[in-house]
Amino acid sequence: MAFRCRQIIASPCDFKGSHSVTTPAAPASAPVLPAASRAPAHRRNRCWTLVRWASPVVLLALWQLGSAIGVIPQEVLPAPSLIAEAGVELVGNGQLADALRVSGLRVVEGLALGGLAGVGLGAAVGLSRWAEATVDPPMQMLRALPHLGLIPLFILWFGIGELPKVLLVALGVSFPLYLNTFSAIRQVDSKLFETADVLGFSFRQRFSHIIIPSAAPQVLVGLRQSLAIAWLTLIVAEQINADTGIGFLINNARDFLRIDIIIFGLVVYALLGIVTDALVRAMERRALRYRS
Repeated sequence: MAFRCRQIIASPCDFKGSHSVTTPAAPASAPVLPAASRAPAHRRNRCWTLVRWASPVVLLALWQLGSAIGVIPQEVLPAPSLIAEAGVELVGNGQLADALRVSGLRVVEGLALGGLAGVGLGAAVGLSRWAEATVDPPMQMLRALPHLGLIPLFILWFGIGELPKVLLVALGVSFPLYLNTFSAIRQVDSKLFETADVLGFSFRQRFSHIIIPSAAPQVLVGLRQSLAIAWLTLIVAEQINADTGIGFLINNARDFLRIDIIIFGLVVYALLGIVTDALVRAMERRALRYRS
């Protein structure tokens, strides 16, 4: 009898029925693609990158070939090699360095003046309904005017020196910064202001901890737009009674029928726009790295 009890106790698994407990199955994990299946996508991305870099090189090669065989007349569009030689000439005699210094100073001064006005007015209009009712209508009227069409008026008002060129750049860059600053402040999440009220933030704390971080991305977009307009405005402004700068080099080359120098000057303008835009994008990535 004792042997039978020990046998029953030792084998409890013999009792099977509806009261058995089943453990839930572990959730299946997402399938992981093998490295072999990810490799084609990586190769495709690399291929498209090579195509993007190769297309300008192929275009320049076709341009050079067309000039060499006479399809593209040299008096209409010089070969890339001749344009490069003109650039080397300007670098060698120091004219390009002087022109870059003068043109860069005009853009910096105009950007600083117009940027302060645009951001300041945009912040005032974004923060105050009274400022929106009084300041925004005149700003929208001025924005509707083509600022490059004001060149004759600026010459009559400010002469033909540096001041009208800087003011034209400032006028052009102010409106993108004004609109983006105004829109960015108005789009700040209202719940953040409610939280600031609960925490008892002062206006200075709200501005520095809520408004500036929230509005910074869109303001930087406005800065990129303003830089493009600044170089575009400078191209036109330096064509009028300029005795220094890249525009002066282009005008002087026009008088001597140096099409290669004219095209090289336009290429310099384009490169300056690309470089300054890249600098702002780098600053944007650094300033907004908390969002990644």
